[in-house]
Amino acid sequence: MCRFVLYQGPPLILSSLISRPENSLIHQSFQSELREEPLNGDGFGLAWYVPEVRPEPALFRSISPAWSNQNLQHLADVTRSRTILAHVRAATMGLPVTETNTHPFTWRRYAFMHNGDVGGFAKLRRTLLNELDDESFGMIRGTTDSEHLFALFAREVVRHGEPDSAEGLAACLQAAIDRIFELAKGAAVTQPHYLNLALSDGTRSVACRVTNDKPGNASTLFVHAGKRYTCDGGLCRMVEPGEDGHAVIVSSEPLSRDPGWESVAANEMILIERTGGVTRRPLHHK
Repeated sequence: MCRFVLYQGPPLILSSLISRPENSLIHQSFQSELREEPLNGDGFGLAWYVPEVRPEPALFRSISPAWSNQNLQHLADVTRSRTILAHVRAATMGLPVTETNTHPFTWRRYAFMHNGDVGGFAKLRRTLLNELDDESFGMIRGTTDSEHLFALFAREVVRHGEPDSAEGLAACLQAAIDRIFELAKGAAVTQPHYLNLALSDGTRSVACRVTNDKPGNASTLFVHAGKRYTCDGGLCRMVEPGEDGHAVIVSSEPLSRDPGWESVAANEMILIERTGGVTRRPLHHK
């Protein structure tokens, strides 16, 4: 299992998520507090948006451990964005550690990342690929179950058009999740799915924690919303929002010790609007 963080809110320096907090993403890469195996050293990735330059996200990925990559630290110290997705990877056994297998994945204006596994993916992959249109098939560069799941989302966008709301994003992601469950049922897959997902188009975002296993076996996911996130003097916390609005953070683990972090329930979806409004609702998979 991996660790990730999604941020949407007032412009934020990347290092405020990556390295400055007590339980920063770099800290989680070598000392995860809520995983039985604390190491997530099989690469890392960042996607962030600079809408005044282009609608598509910038992307930086590496197969080196996040804790030892100097380029990551230098980049994170000087880069600011309103929407950030960051991920540290613990590769699924048998999958190669390559840049093309490193999250986040991007396509058009979308960025996507996953923590968990598609159960029985080896049995599902050929059928899944056969369902894709040319564009969503062609976007796959690696071998992960995660990128193939993202391709199912892309298929929905190609079929129905670009979503113009968080509800639209959620509907496309829900359809991709439903299809994974349908394919698994058809192939008599018995392994459970663990789908902690985060998706954004730069202005709206969706995240979820999905499993057909016992809820307690799902990887952790937390949300903190309605305040402004700040890092001052080595202390990172949520404070009362200012004129520039409030932030929403969805993270595998709380980044700080301050109150307000809430656990995302198993089979729950988080919708984050352009305005920062948050809707939480059950996700019913097939």
